[in-house]
Amino acid sequence: MFDYFKGFITDKRKTSKGTYLSIETAGVGYLLEITDRDFELVEVNEDKPQKIYSLLTHREDAMSLYGFLNKETRDIFQILLSVSGVGAKMAIALLNEFDACDVISLVIDGNFKELTRAKGVGPKLAQKIILELKDKLMKTELPKSSSQFVPQTQAISDTQAVLLSLGYEEDEIEDAIKKVMPTVQEASNSEEVLRKALTTLSM
Repeated sequence: MFDYFKGFITDKRKTSKGTYLSIETAGVGYLLEITDRDFELVEVNEDKPQKIYSLLTHREDAMSLYGFLNKETRDIFQILLSVSGVGAKMAIALLNEFDACDVISLVIDGNFKELTRAKGVGPKLAQKIILELKDKLMKTELPKSSSQFVPQTQAISDTQAVLLSLGYEEDEIEDAIKKVMPTVQEASNSEEVLRKALTTLSM
């Protein structure tokens, strides 16, 4: 319903219930729960407008708004919510501990032990997250145009599949990968290619 808010950050605060920021846009103030990582980066500034990506969740007893400095973090948060047993608080805990690209890499690598570093995530839930998300991130059918990439490495194929599953368009993925490949130190490193592509797409 809300893709993003562009306005002035008027306040940010941590409470026993969570970490929040207030953004004013068109004369209306919205309270959004954010990650600890974004809390450290966001600046309260009533003179300079800022863009905050958002997600509205709805439960039987409440509606909640969540805010993110980057689109990819918002998209990973939404994907995490699709795992049975993972609610918003758990997804926030994971993104407090890891950035979006780290979450993707840990899922693809099947590294459930590392995921348990997040507060409240035990081994069983970590394995469940990997089991349910790995297919979602990697099963996306690659476009026929993918053969245009030179060279078509496994790292590029992995990056394409993940970015398509996050909702990016084929053309913008192709442009991003073409831009970052000359800067990649190890072309076979899927994590490096993905991280740089995500950074380019978020600009």
